[in-house]
Amino acid sequence: MSEVVSMAGQAYMRQLQAHPLRTKAITSGVLAGCSDAVAQKISGVTKLQLRRLLLIALMDRFFKGKKGKETTAKKVLVEQLTASPWNNMMFMMYYGLVVEGRPFGQVKSKVKKDYASVQLTAWKFWPIVSWINYEYMPLQLRVLFHSFVASCWAVFLNLKAARSIANTKKA
Repeated sequence: MSEVVSMAGQAYMRQLQAHPLRTKAITSGVLAGCSDAVAQKISGVTKLQLRRLLLIALMDRFFKGKKGKETTAKKVLVEQLTASPWNNMMFMMYYGLVVEGRPFGQVKSKVKKDYASVQLTAWKFWPIVSWINYEYMPLQLRVLFHSFVASCWAVFLNLKAARSIANTKKA
């Protein structure tokens, strides 16, 4: 088994060297799709919703750059004050309108209700992830690391959305 994992890792690194942008984009999409599949199963979906999975897999984001503690701190701060709120808002809107196919009014009220909680949780979680990514991850593995953690974050967002839907149906 370890030989298979080792060969897969080597093949991945060769693709990363030869086609970095394509490899990172595919990696990010695959991990986003996997996170949605996990979220669907955890939330009790009996049949995997492939359309939803593919729509989620289309979402993706990257951050790259030079190292240094001051530079890292600035990147994390800028990311958390700009990209983080925007990405969480867009995810919630996209998920409600496109993935779930809900009317704009419902999505707007759901975002209004849940956004602050999601963003505050993001500000507790993502600065640590970003710091690790910028300080300790080799440049060629940053997208892989970020995408993997983003997959876990997407599971959280999907479960939060599913819980909100269940609470709406009960009311």
